[in-house]
Amino acid sequence: MQTVVGVRFKRAGKIYYFDPQKLALATDDGVIVETSWGLEFGRVVIGPRQVQSEEIASPLKPVLRQATRADLHQVGRNKERERRAFDIGKEKIEKHKLPMKLINVEYTFDMSKIIFFFTADGRVDFRELVRDLASVFHTRIELRQVGVRDEAKELNGIGPCGRAFCCATFLQEFAAVSIKMAKNQGLSLNPTKVSGACGRLMCCLRYENDSYKKGGDLCKDCACPRKKEAQERLAPRVGKEVDTPAGRGKVQNVNTNKRTALVQMPDERRLEWSWQELTEVREEPREGAEPAKQARPRNERESKTPARDERREGRSGRGRRRENRREGRGARENGRRDN
Repeated sequence: MQTVVGVRFKRAGKIYYFDPQKLALATDDGVIVETSWGLEFGRVVIGPRQVQSEEIASPLKPVLRQATRADLHQVGRNKERERRAFDIGKEKIEKHKLPMKLINVEYTFDMSKIIFFFTADGRVDFRELVRDLASVFHTRIELRQVGVRDEAKELNGIGPCGRAFCCATFLQEFAAVSIKMAKNQGLSLNPTKVSGACGRLMCCLRYENDSYKKGGDLCKDCACPRKKEAQERLAPRVGKEVDTPAGRGKVQNVNTNKRTALVQMPDERRLEWSWQELTEVREEPREGAEPAKQARPRNERESKTPARDERREGRSGRGRRRENRREGRGARENGRRDN
């Protein structure tokens, strides 16, 4: 077991573990830590706690000190420098006519490096741009290409729900999202309806996907009274005919949260029933349709072998007749020679 604290460098960034040493740290304290980029300023989001050594990525770097007032002023000055560096970076990109879009600029706390984040459709040769920027800032320059989802995370904005982007507010990492998740939840499969500002599928499609899966995956680890019900009763399929207490109808919509289904009756009424009250009608074979062919038993297949044997015997009989004719010819020729 080892004592660690969780530090975050951005609002919705990933949490990293550091060794607090003997410092008395609490949540929301500013700290100066040593990273692979150099000295960085971060905020404690997880107070000191004991964790297993296997959960820690070695080597565990230490927290150098708790941030002082001078450190906070340094962070503020770096923010101003980043805004000026962003404007200069855009001018240099336009000067070199490079097909890239500058997204953000970050200074390390000790100003030993400047990182320029950009997006581009493909690979970009920015060697001349790096030399030009280094001659202006006289420090190490790093250009990092990011994807469209990272761009949305950096820029932030308002989603179709009216709230700020999830990726820019609380999502630490991007998870895989598929169109099947939208299909499971009965959402429109129109790409313009299920895509976010980045042009990719919205991250929120993943939030409730587990509860829409067959059997309700969210009920696996809970002790609610509906657990057995979720495992025994599956949702009726949309478009299928079902038997209801009021007669037979066709399923129009399924509400997984309420565990109900909207059924259209023959008299055009639409009634809502619980899953327990519905029984899906099995499809019967159509009239006049030929029954499916079944594989013949092995003994029936073997019963055909005598005919094959007869054919073989017929072939062998023709062969014997040929041999007899040859023997007859040979006997006649020998008789002539004797004469």
